[in-house]
Amino acid sequence: MKGFIDDANYSVGLLDEGTNLGNVIDNYVCEHTLTGKNAFFVGDLGKIVKKHSQWQNIVAQIKPFYTVKCNSAPAVLEILAALGTGFACSTKSEMALVQELGVSPENIIYISPCKQVSQIKYAAKVGVNIMTCDNEVELKKIARNHPNAKVLLHIATEDNIGGEEGNMKFGTTLKNCRHLLECAKELDVQIIGVKFHVSSACKESQAYVHALSDARCVFDMAGEFGFTMNMLDIGGGFTGTEFQLEEVNHVISPLLDIYFPEESGIKIISEPGSYYVSSAFTLAVNIIAKKVVENDKLCSGVEKTGSDEPAFMYYMNDGVYGSFASKLSEDLNTFPEVHKKYKEDEPLFTSSLWGPSCDELDQIVENCLLPELNVGDWLIFDNMGADSFHEPSAFNDFQRPAVYYMMSFSDWYEMQDAGITSDTMMKNYFFVPSCIQLSQEDSFSTEA
Repeated sequence: MKGFIDDANYSVGLLDEGTNLGNVIDNYVCEHTLTGKNAFFVGDLGKIVKKHSQWQNIVAQIKPFYTVKCNSAPAVLEILAALGTGFACSTKSEMALVQELGVSPENIIYISPCKQVSQIKYAAKVGVNIMTCDNEVELKKIARNHPNAKVLLHIATEDNIGGEEGNMKFGTTLKNCRHLLECAKELDVQIIGVKFHVSSACKESQAYVHALSDARCVFDMAGEFGFTMNMLDIGGGFTGTEFQLEEVNHVISPLLDIYFPEESGIKIISEPGSYYVSSAFTLAVNIIAKKVVENDKLCSGVEKTGSDEPAFMYYMNDGVYGSFASKLSEDLNTFPEVHKKYKEDEPLFTSSLWGPSCDELDQIVENCLLPELNVGDWLIFDNMGADSFHEPSAFNDFQRPAVYYMMSFSDWYEMQDAGITSDTMMKNYFFVPSCIQLSQEDSFSTEA
């Protein structure tokens, strides 16, 4: 049951009843303790299937185009292709990855806001015609290099977060749309729809109300120029929780009925990324070093307690130059769990967690309470499926974590019921029944 991020020849262990994710993690912690203590991921592909079922149950009228840069592991792309999602690609390599799975160009959109000319030409060559654009310079590049392009005008949203303009970095203003439509007409570029994106950090449902109203205005404006508008892209920003998806649907569903009714023939799409993959991957990291410091020194910026208890700085074998890269731009969406068993009444100490680089930026958790750990102990981070699979830095000979895939039999049966079988788009899957219980004595056969 072995697989690597850039290796399509992975296999997926089918788990018997009574064997769960915790058992799989226990197995590989034991194995990696004996073979080098490298960090590793466990991916539960069944969770991706469940997320898709949840999407179909709540927002079936919106077709998902998975954001490939969020997690481009071949197993993820293949299962999503088999489930029938589209794909939102930012680069030539992402388009190529998806097309290798047999996904038709009509089910791919090119969403990079800043496109290289060579990549626009590549999109034209392979028939990926739908792309986004938010300014005149990009429009001219598209006109010169992609004669069959079908463009979605990317409009900005007003999802202000904490008083800051959260999503004004990309997307044109409503005021500028008329100018872009005039330019598109002169350049003979086909405008077919509108895209907007509301950040997952935005808590105001009114952001969708304004965005959909603005999108309708652009559709009407484009009609004045003679463009046939047939697509609305409501972007990403879906956290993965059923509650948030239902909440968004509650806001947008009546507005879609008013502004873009089904009989209009307008196709509604979205770009979920972390929604599908975040909860599907768990990361196990090893403690490689520790420091004992004065409690007050570790708690900078935190009210000092005057406690005489020590505090600990732990260094792990993965950090922001590897699987925690997203920590550089956003808060960590997970909390560490100690793998080893400890007593309920065991004392907890103020602790901070760091990556292996000794860089001041390589801080994963600034402050948390943990029992005292030793070098060689393991920490488990869940919800690590999004933005964790980028090419790692060469710093300190950092090794890419292995990825081990699993799925329960019940999830496999659910896939079969949905018409997905191993001889359709699942050609790289080798399902291995788990006929033994995972333990420290027994494990799946795996090369080190």
